[in-house]
Parts: sequence; structure tokens; C-alpha cells
Amino acid sequence: MSSGPEFGLAVMYRVLKKSGAERVSDDAADELRKVLEEVGCRIARQAVDLSVHAGRKTIKPEDVRLASKNVIRL
Repeated sequence: MSSGPEFGLAVMYRVLKKSGAERVSDDAADELRKVLEEVGCRIARQAVDLSVHAGRKTIKPEDVRLASKNVIRL
């Protein structure tokens, strides 16, 4: 879809640090970035499908919210 990563590594370090990590390896930050981008793309695709199904071209917050519940089953 895109040529490079959408999220910066610095953001991944901050997320991991805010979650309680004392130290974060480069590989861990990069892996988090890959996972979050994959999950984000799945949510985005499903949000697009939901808006199209509703007859809209605009994706609304509720599309993203519902898509995230379907993709991330916590």
C-alpha cells in the first residue's frame, strides 16, 4: 500500500516507555510499529467497508470504533 512505515520509531519508544518499559530494544520498537501498522490497516479497511455499506463516502468515528471492536477482540 505505502512505500515506507507510517509511524515513526520514536513514537514506538515513547509508547513502550509510557507502558512501563525501562529499556526498549530497537527490534522491539520496530516490531511494535509493524504490528500497529498491520492492525491499523485492518481497522481502516473495515471502516471503509462500513461507510460504503452505509452509503457514505466519508468515514465517521463510529465506523472506526466499530471496525476496531471487530478487529481487536479484547
